[in-house]
Amino acid sequence: MNDLSPVQEYYKDKTVFITGASGFMGKVLLEKLLYSCHSLKEVIIICRPKRGKTPESRLEEMFKLPIFQRLRDERPHMMKKVTIYQGDVTYDLLGLSGESLKHVVEQTNIVFHMAATLKLEGNLHDAIDMNLQGTQRALNVAKDMKQLEAFVHLSTAFCNCDQEVMYEKVYEFPHKPEDLMRLAEWMDVKTLDAVTPDLLKPHPNTYTYSKRLAELLVRDHYETMPVIIARPSIVSPSAYEPVPGWVDNLNGPTGLMVGAGKGVIRSMLIDTRFKSEVIPVDYAINGLCVIPYQFVKTQQKPVDVPVYNITCADHRKMQWGEVIEMSKKIGYQYPMEAGLWYPDGCITTNKFHHNINVLLFHWLPAYIIDFMLFVLGQKRFMIRVQNRISVGLEVLQFFTMRAWYFKSDAYASLWDMLTESDRKNFNMDMDPEETIPMYIESCVQGGRQYLMKESPESLPRARRQLMLMYILDRACKTIIVGFLTYWTYGFVARLVGV
Repeated sequence: MNDLSPVQEYYKDKTVFITGASGFMGKVLLEKLLYSCHSLKEVIIICRPKRGKTPESRLEEMFKLPIFQRLRDERPHMMKKVTIYQGDVTYDLLGLSGESLKHVVEQTNIVFHMAATLKLEGNLHDAIDMNLQGTQRALNVAKDMKQLEAFVHLSTAFCNCDQEVMYEKVYEFPHKPEDLMRLAEWMDVKTLDAVTPDLLKPHPNTYTYSKRLAELLVRDHYETMPVIIARPSIVSPSAYEPVPGWVDNLNGPTGLMVGAGKGVIRSMLIDTRFKSEVIPVDYAINGLCVIPYQFVKTQQKPVDVPVYNITCADHRKMQWGEVIEMSKKIGYQYPMEAGLWYPDGCITTNKFHHNINVLLFHWLPAYIIDFMLFVLGQKRFMIRVQNRISVGLEVLQFFTMRAWYFKSDAYASLWDMLTESDRKNFNMDMDPEETIPMYIESCVQGGRQYLMKESPESLPRARRQLMLMYILDRACKTIIVGFLTYWTYGFVARLVGV
């Protein structure tokens, strides 16, 4: 085809191997490659059986998702270019063997290693097994790939959280990846959990810690393999592709937006002066697609392993306070159905104030609701939900109470080298500020539609429910304030009388 852009031309007749294709970013990458790099030869993905479903049936279900709609409509033949094998990064050779392993090592040109456990509160054993040893297993398979041009390892922009400014380089760390992998092999989970707090310092969780060690592992293969490190920041719902507002998990800001919209999250520690560090998933994926092209096109191999901080440009970031206020306003226009309470939670930097709010508005209602369910003979769930929210907030607040500074010159250079046709196909340039309200609106609607499964047709009913919640909320607050005023007046009157 003569109308291929340079990046599309690069992918022509290439075979791409993806780990973690069933994850949030993995799905978007798979769709983007099939839709925009339609001259590629094949995409190989690995997937494990889940809930009694084979990898093949899971792929069929995945192709029915809304994000694959344009592919189904415009390029359905591309779905036949996907080869799926049963595999898992927690197994040696990724669980591949025989003909499947032979096919992968003989045909693959580009690897996107995206499989990881994203549980910030997860135990260290699982984080090492998935994020560190999983990377080692992927590298072991890639070593034998006869036509390998690029091995792109997906890390996180927050893995060097002890640095004031995070540059696009691999930072040294006292712990060696090999030592930690050996430690996890012979030490049982309980014992490893006991020493985890000391091991993690200065990291807040096992995710950033294991990702930092994985970067060292990848860097050490740079002399013999074409490895690259890509570090996205907090990945948010899609801005435009494949559909605006698409998201499939409650991680990060989306979970907060949905939890607050349902009236479940009533208090959050956020320093509203700091700038939000998020990037829409489609911008991040477009950058990932361009990275192998630039790496292969560069005539002189870089001295150090290439690292890309996939972050939003500084001049286009908004303060958390602005984002929250805008999200609240838009959230009232597109409310969630059947919320627990009216969504007007408190944002504060005062931990004492936050803890009081959590006690009164998180835990107390949870115990009351579960008690009522117990009396009615129904299944209790609110205390369990609040436990999960409590753990999630504790982890997230490490990121929302700090200022983050990233240098992303290498990532910015990807955009500078693209032709106009590739800029259109692989948009990585965040839009001007005036489009941000439109993006937040699509995020709110995406949370309703794709996570809560609430159709746009339900909005009139949801708005009526919101109005009733508002009246109930104000009535309760008036009664409580009135009671406190009456009690205080009586108390003071008695003191004066004495």
